[in-house]
Formats: sequence, C-alpha cells, structure tokens
Amino acid sequence: MENLLRHIPKDVPDELIFTLAESDTVRIERIVSSGQSSPEGFWYDQEWDEFVLVVQGAAGLEIDGEPERTLKHGDWLVIPSHVRHRVTWTQADPPTVWLAVHHRPKVGA
Repeated sequence: MENLLRHIPKDVPDELIFTLAESDTVRIERIVSSGQSSPEGFWYDQEWDEFVLVVQGAAGLEIDGEPERTLKHGDWLVIPSHVRHRVTWTQADPPTVWLAVHHRPKVGA
C-alpha cells in the first residue's frame, strides 16, 4: 500500500512523473508539478485517452479551441485521444499532484 501524497520532494525543478501501474492497455501515473507548464506553442496530441485528476494543488488546462479551465483538488476530466491540450500553469506551493490514467480508446470509437 502507498499514498499519492507521500515522498514528494520539497524542491521540484522539473515535473516528476512516476508510473504506478502499467499493462498493454493502461498506464497509471502520479505527476508532481511545481510551477511547470507546457512550453509556449506545445500541444499534447496523445494516442490514448487520458483520465486526469488533481489530487492536490491547482492547474490551468487548455484544450485546443476552448477557454482555459482551472482544475483544483478533486477536479477531473477525460481527454479523448488526439484532442490537443496543454498545461498553462501549475500551483507550486503546495506542489500540484495529478493522477493520470492513460487507456486505449474503445475500438470503433
């Protein structure tokens, strides 16, 4: 048994991504952000659907063509595959802790 909020370093100069579990069809990650954001002009365009939950902290998320969303602890959403998105900001103190579940989209979806 573990806890998502344990073992978070005080200084996080780069975003930390730790894979908690993985199979051929799913990958579960804990992501720790401390003021990081996507580089200017960079967009994620992923092959897999992604469920993302902010466990601690807050962040700004922009989905291409939509206004920026503010996610706070407890907020979650599903980003379908190939929907371009980027992180515009993350809270540094306390660090923003995300739970991300990447999973293959349904066949025929």
